[in-house]
Amino acid sequence: MQWLKTKTVAQALADADEPGRQLKRSLGTFDLMILGLAVAVGAGIFSVGARAAGTFAGPAVIFSFIIAAFTCALAIMCYAEFASSVPVTGSAYTYTYLTMGEGLAWIIGWNLLLEMISAAAVIAKYWGIYLSTVLSVAGIDLSSTIEFGGLTMYWGPFFIVAIFTVLLIAGTQVSAKVNNVFTILKLAITVFVIVVGFTYMNTDNFTPFIPPAQPPVVAHGVSGDVWGQPMLAWLFGAAPSQYGWLGVISGASLVFFAFLGFDIVATSAEEVKDPQRTLPRGILGGLALVTVLYILVTLALTGMVPYTELAKAENPSLATAFIAVGAGWAAQIISVGVLVGMTTVVMVLLMGSSRVLLALCRDGLLPRSWGVTSKKRQTPERLQIAVGVVVAILAGFTKVEALEEMINIGTLSAFVLVSVGILILRKKNPHSAGYRVPLLPFLPVLSALLCVYLMMNLTTLTWVRFLAWMALGVVVYLAYGMRHSRLAQSK
Repeated sequence: MQWLKTKTVAQALADADEPGRQLKRSLGTFDLMILGLAVAVGAGIFSVGARAAGTFAGPAVIFSFIIAAFTCALAIMCYAEFASSVPVTGSAYTYTYLTMGEGLAWIIGWNLLLEMISAAAVIAKYWGIYLSTVLSVAGIDLSSTIEFGGLTMYWGPFFIVAIFTVLLIAGTQVSAKVNNVFTILKLAITVFVIVVGFTYMNTDNFTPFIPPAQPPVVAHGVSGDVWGQPMLAWLFGAAPSQYGWLGVISGASLVFFAFLGFDIVATSAEEVKDPQRTLPRGILGGLALVTVLYILVTLALTGMVPYTELAKAENPSLATAFIAVGAGWAAQIISVGVLVGMTTVVMVLLMGSSRVLLALCRDGLLPRSWGVTSKKRQTPERLQIAVGVVVAILAGFTKVEALEEMINIGTLSAFVLVSVGILILRKKNPHSAGYRVPLLPFLPVLSALLCVYLMMNLTTLTWVRFLAWMALGVVVYLAYGMRHSRLAQSK
């Protein structure tokens, strides 16, 4: 059956070397670590932790980050083995194609597009809104919207997406250098936040460390109706609750957004020098640094103000905590950090989206005529422009922020298949060179189970939207991909 057919490692490597569809290998270990930091240390570090603390877990949000980081680390080990064994673009899509067949590969590629394009659009929209906020603090009154043909348009996304689309077309190495500068700047701001935050710490705020469970307050993203409660609670008829250990788990499902990006780093595998050594070091090293930063920031945040103060805020963030302790000047610096943080996130997501599309086009699941790279710069110019246009329109004209949790469920679904896929890859290529996941099969199985558990703690509304998106993907595959794929044509 066509949808069960798999590619071989040799076929994947040959496809990557096809003239006119090649990417240039120019990235080193440091570039990959910075790439991971660029997309992970973004707006999330300044806001998602505060939201999880106030809404779900209280000071125990530290446990939420540790659970999310542990789950991510297990999955990233599997990514690292795949990426070093088969250093081609496409990330989870390509790995699933090699192990579980074309049908599942298409679905996971479809989900990756949802994850990356939605994330890029959400962050680009917030970037434009936050730019207006930062300028207003500096005394420059500039609205984040303009009226355009009777429509309200957010102009910021068009500006930032256009800049990074041009940079990415110019070449991965050029955009990586720009990314490195921005990332080092926001890391400096993050360290500043940690140091200043610890000077305002009051250990009394850590009590109770795990707030007792209570009925949820219908506000700030927590809803008592069927659509707002976790899917797991709905399936088993559990009463909706806030805080307690269930709150810690719900917090972990939310802050998982802060670790989005390390799967995207794997999409750059085909552009990495010496991938067998560079990829595992870059991906795992970046994850370790991010986890340490998140835990320190969370300690500073929950030590500065009681979690109940964060719960009262409509959009809790690090700035909320600094303002509460009378350090408004620090909040202004944080606002610049948020803007810089979001800037690099947009760039990495735009790059990842075009690379997944390139892999889908190479395999014929989308028109192959789209999946070409420029002769001079060896970048997918057409796809990069197409991604830029779609992201700018979504961010500029729609309420794309309503899809935030879709980003998490798309990432987690990819993690599940990659974790299971490594078991199949090891059987097919038992002596492959490069990084190898330890304690096989225990760690990959644990990774898959933890990812599924976090998925089940996302809301029922998120699951309905996710299933609808997958159903649309099945229709596209049956209508086009299944008949036009290279495997189908090679019969």
